[in-house]
Amino acid sequence: MQNKEQFIKQLRNGLIVSCQALPHEPLYGADIMARMATAAWQGGAVGIRANGEADIRAIRQTVTLPIIGIDKDGDVGVYITPTFDHARRVVEAGADIVALDATKRARPDGSKVAELIERIHTDLDRLVMADISTLEEALAAEAAGADFVAPTLAGYTPYSRQLTGPDFELLRTMVTSVKIPVIAEGRIMTPDDAWMALAYGALSVVVGGAITRPQLITARFVERLRDPQS
Repeated sequence: MQNKEQFIKQLRNGLIVSCQALPHEPLYGADIMARMATAAWQGGAVGIRANGEADIRAIRQTVTLPIIGIDKDGDVGVYITPTFDHARRVVEAGADIVALDATKRARPDGSKVAELIERIHTDLDRLVMADISTLEEALAAEAAGADFVAPTLAGYTPYSRQLTGPDFELLRTMVTSVKIPVIAEGRIMTPDDAWMALAYGALSVVVGGAITRPQLITARFVERLRDPQS
C-alpha cells in the first residue's frame, strides 16, 4: 500500500484543482486538461483531481503532483468510478488515489463500497477517497476502509441537504466525527470558501469549476452585472 502519511503531508492545507471538462464544453480534451493541470501547478496547487484514462495519462506526463483519479460513467445515479474496472483503468492511467461514489445508492454492478475499497487496496495498491453526501455515508465509508472522505456529493443526492453553496455544517460534523482525513469538495467558489473549509478542519480543499471552467466564471460575472444593485 502507498504511504498514506506521505500524501497527507503533501496535501495538508493545500489546494487540489479539479481539472475536468465534459465533451460539450470548449476546453474538453486531454491535451487541454494537461495544460490546465500545469497552470494549476504553477499557481501553487498541491494536487490534481482528474477524470478518465486519457486526461489522467496526459496529466501524469505533464506534472508530478499527486493525482486523485476518477472515471465517470454516465451522469445519473452512481457514476463516479462505479466499478472495479473503472478503478483499474484510473490506476493504469497514473492516478495515485482513486476517488469513488461512496453513497448508499445501489452500484450498477451490485457491488458494495467495502468490497470495492478492499479490491482497490489489495489488487491495485492504491488509496481511496470516498465521495459522500451525508454524515451517515461518511461514517460508513470510514468503516468500509476509505483512506480519505469528502462531501463531494452533498446536495447531489435527493436525500442530502440542498444548498447553493458549500455544506460547511456537514464538513464540520464530518471532521469531528471521523478519524480519517476529510477533504473539502463541493461548490467551493471563492478563496474565502476555501479558507473557511480549512478553518473547519479539512485536510485540503478541492476546487473545480471556479478555476477550470471559464464559461461558468464568465456567466457569474455577467449575472452580477445584470443586477448591479443586488
